[in-house]
This record gives sequence, C-alpha cells and structure tokens, in this order.
Amino acid sequence: TQAMKKLIIAAVTAVSIIGLVEAGCGKKQTDAGTLSSFDKDTKTLVVSVDGKDVTLTATKNSEAKDADGKATGLDSLVGKKVKVTSEHKKVDSVEAS
Repeated sequence: TQAMKKLIIAAVTAVSIIGLVEAGCGKKQTDAGTLSSFDKDTKTLVVSVDGKDVTLTATKNSEAKDADGKATGLDSLVGKKVKVTSEHKKVDSVEAS
C-alpha cells in the first residue's frame, strides 16, 4: 500500500543519512617517520614517511613530547624520528621515538 511504501522509503533514507554521517567522522591517523620541518608561522609540519612527505597542521591543542615523554616544542623535534597522531590533517600529538 501507499503508506507502506512511504515507510520503507523513509527507513532507507534514514539509514543512508546515518551512513553518510558515520563516513564523515574523524578517523585518527598515525604517521611514523622523520620530522623534516616545522614552520612556526604557518604551524605546518612535514613528516617524511617511507620516502613520502606528509604535510600536517599543528593547532593550539597539539602536544609535542620528547623521547622521555616530556613536553617540548615542535621545533626541537625537527630531524628526529617521530610518531604523529592526527585527524583531518590537524595534529593531535607528536612524540619522539
């Protein structure tokens, strides 16, 4: 019947919307490599991972830690092996390894 068709269309639409919302959720990404550069002005950092450069942006909430787990500045990690956790190219944390 007509009411049943509308109900099925509404259910399919709702499931489709939920799927799109889930697809837009941020997924944490981890890049391990060498911190090639950090630009204080633009807050841009470049990590060399397996020969490829990954460009990310630090935010005011980004955390940087040295090999001992102590807070440090991103500029002090340039040239060192690091593990960078990010979401949508925005840096959550950078840890020296």
